[in-house]
Amino acid sequence: MKLLFIAVAAMFLVQNRPAKLFIIGDSTVRNSNETYWGWGSILQEFLDSAKVKVDNQAMAGRSTRTFRMEGRWKKVLDELQAGDYVMIQFGHNEGSKPDTTRQGYRGVLRGIGKDSLVLTWPNKEKEVVYSYGEYLRRFVKEAKAKGAIPIILSMIPRNKWTAAGKIERADLDFGKWAKEIAREQQVDFIDLNELTASYYDMIGPNAVKQLYFPGDHTHTNYAGARYNAYSVLQGIEKLQNSLSQSVKSYEQK
Repeated sequence: MKLLFIAVAAMFLVQNRPAKLFIIGDSTVRNSNETYWGWGSILQEFLDSAKVKVDNQAMAGRSTRTFRMEGRWKKVLDELQAGDYVMIQFGHNEGSKPDTTRQGYRGVLRGIGKDSLVLTWPNKEKEVVYSYGEYLRRFVKEAKAKGAIPIILSMIPRNKWTAAGKIERADLDFGKWAKEIAREQQVDFIDLNELTASYYDMIGPNAVKQLYFPGDHTHTNYAGARYNAYSVLQGIEKLQNSLSQSVKSYEQK
């Protein structure tokens, strides 16, 4: 009887705890540098902590490939419980050709195909490298298997402008592929790239420049991370789930 009571009590606590929102990604999501900021480090400020707790597991410099290879995804997967959320935002570190050099360590195959490449490291250990889309696909499937709710986000835009005076989009590569996997796997998608880029277009190059570390077109300062967090919140508000109900009021200035 005592054991039954403990089991029921434990189940009650799990069912009544706030959902966890795990975030995985790169330095644009989380950065330990006091000058650089990622939007995931700010997001909890705008979410009701009685309903959801943010657990930002993103790590600077990681790609979909290295986040898995280093065991970071396994750590998240081990902690995931049914009803938790997983936000997935990668794309900034995947661009190099995958190989065993320092430059190629983070690279993945382009696209969403299921093709692969076998690499042999100097210690004779073999590694199978997949496409960007396949890594996203595996994150989603494994999160779903735990009863969690995956949400894919496109990468935040870099501070790069076209000749037409618009921020460069990622709608022909990583942003496009992220959206395609979300559609294929029937999970929610937040087009963070377009949401933020549209805002950047509106405020213009001089104002956008103030949101990034000097001389850096990728890493945002605190103000820039807040703008990206606002874009994430806009995306969350459009989702038809309990996460959208946890958003507190905010004002984009």
